[in-house]
Amino acid sequence: MPDRTSFEYAAIRVVPRVDRAEFVNAGVIVFCLSRNYLDARVEVNEARLRALWPDLDLDVVARHLAAIPAVCQGQGPIGELSRRERFRWLVSPRSTVIQISPVHAGLCESPEGALEDLFHKLVTFRCIPAEESSKNSQK
Repeated sequence: MPDRTSFEYAAIRVVPRVDRAEFVNAGVIVFCLSRNYLDARVEVNEARLRALWPDLDLDVVARHLAAIPAVCQGQGPIGELSRRERFRWLVSPRSTVIQISPVHAGLCESPEGALEDLFHKLVTFRCIPAEESSKNSQK
């Protein structure tokens, strides 16, 4: 069994109207100090975001979201900081359209695998219509 290690993660949220506090998860940041790992995955779900605010400028949102993995990879002025400092900068609270969830901790065998798993669970999950769900439970 491979060695497990601790890691920290946070969901990246798009909050189209800060005054309403509604959000769509748009990505995940994973930091693992012992493996010297920091990375993020993001995705713009146009349909879900338009449902919350039809006038949202998706190009601006996409550019701001794309900056997060870039910082993780060491790009730009913030990218010059250590991975730990970059993670702390990325997850610091803000009251803008792009917000970060509270930081959570976990154990994993691979931080890359944890990132993929969390991205699938928190961002790209598939909602099953009620009729399909009840059909599947009857099988």
